[in-house]
Amino acid sequence: MWPAIYHAPESLAELHGLLATYGTDARLFVGGTDVIVRLRHGDMKPPALIDLKRVHELSDRPEPHGESIRIGARVTMTTLLGDERIRRSFPALLEAAAVVGSVQIRNRATLVGNVCNASPAADTVPVLLVHGAAVNIASPSGERQLPLAQFFVGPGRTVLQPGDVVISLDIPNPARSSGAAFGRLTRRRGVDLATINLSVLLEAGRPARMAFGAVAPTPILSVDTTGALEGGREWSGAADAALASMLMATRPISDVRGGRDYRVAMLPVLARRTWQTARARLNRSPDVSHE
Repeated sequence: MWPAIYHAPESLAELHGLLATYGTDARLFVGGTDVIVRLRHGDMKPPALIDLKRVHELSDRPEPHGESIRIGARVTMTTLLGDERIRRSFPALLEAAAVVGSVQIRNRATLVGNVCNASPAADTVPVLLVHGAAVNIASPSGERQLPLAQFFVGPGRTVLQPGDVVISLDIPNPARSSGAAFGRLTRRRGVDLATINLSVLLEAGRPARMAFGAVAPTPILSVDTTGALEGGREWSGAADAALASMLMATRPISDVRGGRDYRVAMLPVLARRTWQTARARLNRSPDVSHE
């Protein structure tokens, strides 16, 4: 390996002190499911590893926060899957979290870590985008909040500056009449990165929202401005046109998980399927008339 110093700070103040000492050379982690792989492959050789699991200001449980649910930096995928509030209000997030790696990985991997890793194919990110999630960032000068849609810069890159630490995510509670769904294509069943992933959120009286992953350098959020994709409508030619317009922002490439032409062909297919699932959930929500 290489000479590396392990630190496990117990407070944000101690953490910021370490970041001031090591600067951007330090590597932060909680679950370490991405970091450990990159260390083993020699893709990174940081002089210091900083483990955040003992930082007492970082919560390990989802908590109500005003009109949102706050997900602390130590909340694992397994914890999300077992939380009743998440199960009740965010079914698409459950679907996405359930396919992140294996059971063992989900026991370690955190939602905040999945976001901060900034993979274009991160499964939970499209769901968070359609729900309007925000990132809470702490620095030595204070705390600030940023919409998740503004967080990603490129593959593996975010807007975080030296000294910044993501301490939590806020996910606004969906409207009572809403339906959300997550869709994903992979090369095989089981543990694999997505060839395409996406999420759809339909809320009564609001524009349809879709977010796409693994088809551009960053995940993409798109909002339907035509009304053709509202959940109260049947799918139509106008919906095809609206979806085609939303997909114009995607830039699929060919890689080991799939060819560009395959991604281009499957995006509208998967989007329509996921929209249908979201619409069915909207129609089952308590405030939707079934006359």
